[in-house]
Amino acid sequence: MKADSPQVRVQNVSKSYTKGPEVIPVLEDASFTIFSGDMISITGKSGAGKSTLLHVLGTLDTPDSGNIFYEGESLIDLSAAELADFRNRKLGFVFQFHHLLPEFSAHENVMMPALIRRIPKAQAEEMANKAVQEVGLGHRLGHKPGELSGGEQQRIALARALVLDPPLLLADEVTGNLDAKTGGEIHELLQSLNQTRGITIVVVTHNRILAEKMDRRLVLEKGSVKEQ
Repeated sequence: MKADSPQVRVQNVSKSYTKGPEVIPVLEDASFTIFSGDMISITGKSGAGKSTLLHVLGTLDTPDSGNIFYEGESLIDLSAAELADFRNRKLGFVFQFHHLLPEFSAHENVMMPALIRRIPKAQAEEMANKAVQEVGLGHRLGHKPGELSGGEQQRIALARALVLDPPLLLADEVTGNLDAKTGGEIHELLQSLNQTRGITIVVVTHNRILAEKMDRRLVLEKGSVKEQ
């Protein structure tokens, strides 16, 4: 891929949902590009479709029309198995709710994606240890999610998303349940990871203060995406 070519290209994507007899449009002919190493925020009013856009971008949801290209490859044309493989290799996801498995330690939770990929256990343990250290929680490896604070749980969820070293991280309201100070710390961590790893990060957020600190700011309004 050329340096000036988009890592991701969203082309004329539309998505609607049916609620009883009513069809509710969420995305309408949305188009934008993402370049490798970008740090992007997506903001918009509540109910504007920010999470839907992120789910479509991450192939967790299918658009009604339009296409998404990753490094020039059409994702719409891939089978379900091929999409699952694509997500496993190329994407990391972090959500507002951490979705950590309560019965496993922080270290074991972070290991999961590597074990699912059938990476040998010893190597998976080493990868997980590195990722947990990177988010500043090396001293909490053996703790279970219930023994961690909200901010620590999000850091572990972030480490899990990073353990396979994906080139693209998609984050949906990761600071939404955190106080301002802790949310700011998570945002600073994302910025640090963007700079040190060169990972592309797309963050959906309702926090305009955090959004304005991003390199690029996309606004979702009436189904279309505009760049500020």
